[in-house]
Amino acid sequence: MIDGPFFVLVVAGVLGAGLMAGVFCAFSVFVMRGLAALPPAQGVAAMKAINVAAVRPPFMTVFGGAAVLSAMIAVVTFVVWPGDGTVELLLGSALYLFGSFGLTVVANAPRNDRLARLTPGAPEAAVYWPVYVREWTFWNHVRTAASAASALVYVLALT
Repeated sequence: MIDGPFFVLVVAGVLGAGLMAGVFCAFSVFVMRGLAALPPAQGVAAMKAINVAAVRPPFMTVFGGAAVLSAMIAVVTFVVWPGDGTVELLLGSALYLFGSFGLTVVANAPRNDRLARLTPGAPEAAVYWPVYVREWTFWNHVRTAASAASALVYVLALT
């Protein structure tokens, strides 16, 4: 049974992954749909503003903190090798580190960077906007599922 400081670490991991699943889910379910309904120039301008606002301490603390917690859980699991919950703890860490944090780095952030270089009313922005919305949202769905699955398997490790 997981207890003591390791229990607290895993509970913090559940909260971090769960919070990120909620943020990603909100974007997939209604924010991106709302932005996609706007004319391209407005959608591009709004998403650029959101991307700037996201890279601030409140969001980055939860997003990066959940990655640090996941890495710590994996390391402690290898050191302690608790027996019960080992597979779930390692799987939860992998899901968040690769399926959420890693995907952000290789899939969502590069699209955000490309969008940031565009002028909202430019023809190139109008052409890229529907592609951006489709691709970014697809990868965000994956991040949502990975974060939620991470939180779930961490909880299973505690039972």
